[in-house]
Amino acid sequence: MTSASAALPQQPGRTKAFLRLVMIEHSVFALPFAYIAALTAMYEWDENIHWGRLLLVTVAMVGLRTFAMAANRIIDREIDARNPRTAHRELVTGAMSVRHAWTGALVALAVFLGAAALLNPLCLALAPVAVIPMVVYPYGKRFTNFPQAILGLAQAMGPVGGWLAITGSWSWDAVVLGLAVGVWIGGFDLIYACQDVDTDREIGVKSVPARFGIPAAIWGARACHTVTTALFVWYALLTDAGAFFWLGLLIVAGAFVYEHTIVRPNDLTRLNRAFFSVNGFIGIALFVCALLDLLVRGLTV
Repeated sequence: MTSASAALPQQPGRTKAFLRLVMIEHSVFALPFAYIAALTAMYEWDENIHWGRLLLVTVAMVGLRTFAMAANRIIDREIDARNPRTAHRELVTGAMSVRHAWTGALVALAVFLGAAALLNPLCLALAPVAVIPMVVYPYGKRFTNFPQAILGLAQAMGPVGGWLAITGSWSWDAVVLGLAVGVWIGGFDLIYACQDVDTDREIGVKSVPARFGIPAAIWGARACHTVTTALFVWYALLTDAGAFFWLGLLIVAGAFVYEHTIVRPNDLTRLNRAFFSVNGFIGIALFVCALLDLLVRGLTV
């Protein structure tokens, strides 16, 4: 190895670069709620955990989310290049080519469709419905000031799909949980978008903060999380949840209060803590409490 080649920065492998591109660790936001729906459906069905189906739910969720994130990065790569916060992303720096990103995205889509097919015919038939908002979302910031609404719709699919995967039939209980998740994620994305308000206005990206200002976005997020809490309560009532689930809701409500205490219209210094740490904690905490609740009520491992 020459001294010149030794001085060159080492490029990550394609797989590693792709996993960084799609931020695979962020599956923690939506996956716990698909598990809550799936396990509740199992409890109502025969009170047994069906591990094979739960594995397929995991594969389907991760596959769909991976496809969605890859498509988002591909579609937004020119916008990302113009934003200092996102200019380090793999498709901008050249750490990954567009062709390889599309290859990974299509593999993830095939994995999702394969898992849906193995679950039941209804999951496979509705799979394209879940894919559409995932592709529309990155374009949303080009034609609407409310792209978070599209993101919320996309994320609401998770719990609904988790329930369908187990029962093969529609459930309005799962729809309520899905709405809660969609409004929750749309709300914290309002907060996340606040850090890009100046750049978005400069390059013409549409968002609530860019159009209406940071204070309006923060208040919108607070309203979303109030609605989220109400929807979680509704879901708990619909499914006759027990004490552990209600404990989980208290923890979630406390986390929301904390999140909106550390993020204020005139102070975004702790925005990343609110976005990554608090919201990741919310999903895991409610899942743990929901699982304990179902086990106490009779769900068999």
